[in-house]
Amino acid sequence: MENQNLTPSAVVKPFFSRTATILRRIVFFGCVIAVNVAAGLWLADLFWRMNYQNAHIPLLAIFILLNGLLVLGSFHAIFGAFDILRGHKRAAKITTLAEGKTGPLQMRHAVVMPVYNEDSVKVCARIEAIYRSIKATGCIESFDFFILSDTRDLDLWVMEETSWTNLCRRLDAFGRIYYRRRKTNENRKAGNIGDFVRTWGGGYESMLVLDADSLMDGADIVKMTRVMESYPRLGILQTPPKLIRGTSIFTRLQQFAMRLYGPLFIRGLNFWQLSGGSYWGHNALIRLKPFSEFCELPALPGREPFGGRILSHDFVEAALMVAQGWEVWLAWDIEGTYEEAPPTLVDHLIRDRRWCQGNLQHMWLIFARKLPFSVRMHLFMGIMAYLGSPLWFLFLLLGTWVAWDRLTSNLSRLPFESYVDRWFHIGGIGQSLILTGVIFALLFLPKILAVSGAIAVPKVRRSFGGFFPIIIGSIMETIVSMLLAPCIMAAHTMMVVSIIFGRAVGWGNQNRETDGTSWGDALRFHAFPTILGIAWSWLALSISFTFAAWMSPILLGLILSAPVSVLTSRSRYGKELLKRKILATPEELDIPAVIQLADEAKAAVDPALDASVEARRGVIAAVVDPYVNGVHVSLLEHSELSEADEALAERCL
Repeated sequence: MENQNLTPSAVVKPFFSRTATILRRIVFFGCVIAVNVAAGLWLADLFWRMNYQNAHIPLLAIFILLNGLLVLGSFHAIFGAFDILRGHKRAAKITTLAEGKTGPLQMRHAVVMPVYNEDSVKVCARIEAIYRSIKATGCIESFDFFILSDTRDLDLWVMEETSWTNLCRRLDAFGRIYYRRRKTNENRKAGNIGDFVRTWGGGYESMLVLDADSLMDGADIVKMTRVMESYPRLGILQTPPKLIRGTSIFTRLQQFAMRLYGPLFIRGLNFWQLSGGSYWGHNALIRLKPFSEFCELPALPGREPFGGRILSHDFVEAALMVAQGWEVWLAWDIEGTYEEAPPTLVDHLIRDRRWCQGNLQHMWLIFARKLPFSVRMHLFMGIMAYLGSPLWFLFLLLGTWVAWDRLTSNLSRLPFESYVDRWFHIGGIGQSLILTGVIFALLFLPKILAVSGAIAVPKVRRSFGGFFPIIIGSIMETIVSMLLAPCIMAAHTMMVVSIIFGRAVGWGNQNRETDGTSWGDALRFHAFPTILGIAWSWLALSISFTFAAWMSPILLGLILSAPVSVLTSRSRYGKELLKRKILATPEELDIPAVIQLADEAKAAVDPALDASVEARRGVIAAVVDPYVNGVHVSLLEHSELSEADEALAERCL
């Protein structure tokens, strides 16, 4: 570690040339800009034909921004499909550096899992599965595991200690699997990881960062570390996690969509970002020396929510790494990488509130000096993932105002000559329909490409359950997504507004299991979109039936937000669909070995040790159960007391 060169550009030849990278980006973004400019000019000409009003200028500006995001997403899928058709051999695949390499690893690596008020039995089951999976490769001697706890709940703290001890006993892994709990959880997850890097990072070449719900296959982890050892320019190697274990309709829809459509977008993203990728916070391998040297996060100017500590630290850490000349790659072909999703729409939006604040903080950074183009693009896409919703909301409001103004104004509208009409000889209605058709094509083309590709390849078709399950599942996913989109738009708009008015978000527990959203909770949580949808529907109908029909997909989604939220949260409906292979994913129909290992590890937990702690609650068990008491006291004896703690202990004695 001490001899590692921190100037990667001088170490080895780049895996992918700078010239080829620039050419790819010119082609990709040239297509995106060309289509978006053409659509913007088409709409501007249509507004000219209709007589420009004051509202048309902001409408056009917002359209160009929103349509640009739509075109960007569509071309990720288009270029992804193109890259897939070219075949693996011609794709930019960083993991080729590990091909043909066998034998022991040359360096030591850490597997770290930060946890905060989690189910310790499930956490340790995942660690056990990963441990056993790596052990099966013969490379376990090169890895140490760290459970990095920031848990504040005292009961869960004691349960973590007991579960960790039992895990080490089962695997005979004392001295291989470590548990550490911070006394103060300063700077949240980023601070937790930073504390590990400062304390233990010098002993390892890289760390594999996992979330509490992460699961990864051992063979893929070893492959990633071989890439890291083989390529000194590599700073971060990110994998694209697949969603697993979803039971509610909401999570099953997400799983199905990400598994079916995701590969196109991932390949398209990799097509242009190449060595200038991003870090998603987990299921990624990070070289520790440059991470420690360059990725300590600064505090932003001002107070939260826009200032203070950076919440979405992962994007920024990747940006700092790339800015210093280190490469960040997306290992798109790594299959054995998994995570879980929030079980309901309500839980999803609660998590989004934290991500929204973190991503909007990036507005401080996007115009910083010396940032590479790919870094700015990742920051921009992250910001617009949430800022796009209030822009869409404003676009719809302005459109409603224009329609109302046309209804109530007594002024006659004189049509202007259209430049489009000179060439194509179509009327205003035809021009509107063509633009609408293009937008719908951009929306649905990625789905059509993904479904067509899955059906065309027999192996892939069978992995999703067959032809009809794919078709039915994609139709169901499209319909429900259209209903959910307006509700999410309203929720994200409220998030952005609350952040603008200075409301910061706390660090709460993440709900990973639920029996579903109750009607009372849904009505309270979705009160704003429901009332908004009813009021907007009345206004639209008062303008004209045609306008109300045009707005109906948005209005229906707003009005039905609570019922849709409740129905999609029910696990029993999701399980019934799985029995019929509807919304099924390959990981459900052919369960990977590491997922089976995690299930077996959880089922094998000694009920006399772990379940007793659950039943008595942790702190009580630490008093009345000699085994739990011994574990807790032993760990307390090995923790260092601060001077303040020692002084307090002296006073108490």
